[in-house]
Amino acid sequence: MLLSLMIVMWNLCMHKHRFRFDSLIIDRTGGNFNNFKYFPQVYGLYIKYLECFEDDFSQFRRNALNGMVDFVEKTSSHFYLVLNGDELCGFFALERFIGNYSAEVVTCFKREYWGNFTKSVGLEFEDFCFNVLGLKKLKALIYPQNSRVKGLLRFCGFKSEALLKRETVKNGIPQDIEIYSVYAEERQEKCS
Repeated sequence: MLLSLMIVMWNLCMHKHRFRFDSLIIDRTGGNFNNFKYFPQVYGLYIKYLECFEDDFSQFRRNALNGMVDFVEKTSSHFYLVLNGDELCGFFALERFIGNYSAEVVTCFKREYWGNFTKSVGLEFEDFCFNVLGLKKLKALIYPQNSRVKGLLRFCGFKSEALLKRETVKNGIPQDIEIYSVYAEERQEKCS
């Protein structure tokens, strides 16, 4: 409930933009579902770009639907839809929190929203994470060949922090993973 109120207040502050954030909640135990009508689109978007996210050990490869339901349920308190009116543009999810200090960002957008739209939304989401949620650090793990996301991260102030050599296996081949991060204080210095 508190999260929904924070999102509403943030959207009111950001009314000049043509998008808004809203939560996607799946709580099977408590019977709480918010914006579940968007789940098929979120699932379809994730499946479409699965190769950008998953390795050979992923739960999604074995059972994609249940894996996605579990992921959304696990991240429900921080799973954000990006909507243009009632149309789903994409989503952000925050996971692997370290207290209220840092979190890992997962994101995916429909192709027609790539470019300036995702840059604008990315900056607003960063502001939301730092100014509303109070996080001090955001990080993203990506495959080095994912140049589109790498460009978006750099535009939003993320910097390469580490290269994990041969960290996982994808399609039977060892795969590197890059870690990009942005810190609240560096972002505030850049914006002031």
